[in-house]
Amino acid sequence: MVDHDQPQAEAHAPVTSREQDAVRILLLIDGACEPPSQADLADPGLAGAVGVVRAQVKLQKLDFWLRNPDYLADELLTDYENSGERPLLKRAEEILNSEEPEVRCYPMLRHHFGAYEPLEDALAVLRSAGLLVRRRRGTVQRVRQHDYFLLPSGRAVAAEITTTYPVFRYYVDRVRLVLDLAGESGGSELKARQYLQREYAEAEMGSRIGSVSGRARARLARLREQAEADDSAAVEA
Repeated sequence: MVDHDQPQAEAHAPVTSREQDAVRILLLIDGACEPPSQADLADPGLAGAVGVVRAQVKLQKLDFWLRNPDYLADELLTDYENSGERPLLKRAEEILNSEEPEVRCYPMLRHHFGAYEPLEDALAVLRSAGLLVRRRRGTVQRVRQHDYFLLPSGRAVAAEITTTYPVFRYYVDRVRLVLDLAGESGGSELKARQYLQREYAEAEMGSRIGSVSGRARARLARLREQAEADDSAAVEA
C-alpha cells in the first residue's frame, strides 16, 4: 500500500552522496545560523553551541536553491530586474551559460510544504562526528519544529572546508550566493517565494520538481540584450 502522505523517490533521478549532503548541509547551517538564546545554552547538551538554524523548512528551502542552479539563477535575474544591479546579471549569466544547471542539478521532491528531501543521513553524519545537535520541539505525538545547533567543532570543520579543500570550492561559493539571495528571509518567506515559480507550484505531490533552465536562459538573453541596448544608449547620450 502506498503512503500518499510521503514523497516517493523516482529511480531515475540523480542523487547526491551522503558525504556531499553532509558537507552541503554543514556549510548551509554555518552560514545561515543565528546566535543561540540564553535559554538554549541552559540546556546541558547545547553548552558551547555557536549558532542555530530554527526550523527544517528554512534549511530545505535554502538547500533547494543550492541543489537547483537553474532556479537560483532565475531568482538572481528577478533580483536584477528589481534592483538593476549588474553583478546579479553577471552571476546568473555565469551559471546559465555553463553546464551547471544540468551537471549540478539534484531535483527535490514536491511535498506538502514545498521542496523536500530527506536529510536524516547527512544529519546523522554531522551528529555522530560531534559537529551538530538537533532538538525537536513539540510533543511525542507531533513534532512542530526541528532546530539545528552548530557546535564549535562544526564551525571549525566548516572553516577548514572553506580554506583547505579545493574539491569543495563549488559548494562554498554557491552557499555564499544562496545565503546572499535569501538575506534575512525566514523559511516561510523563502517557501512563498519559491512557490511563485510555476514549475515548482504545479509539480505533483511526491514528484520531482522540474527544471526552469530553458525558460531562465531565454529570460537571460532578453535581459542581456536590453542591458546592452541601455549601455549603447548611455554612450550615445
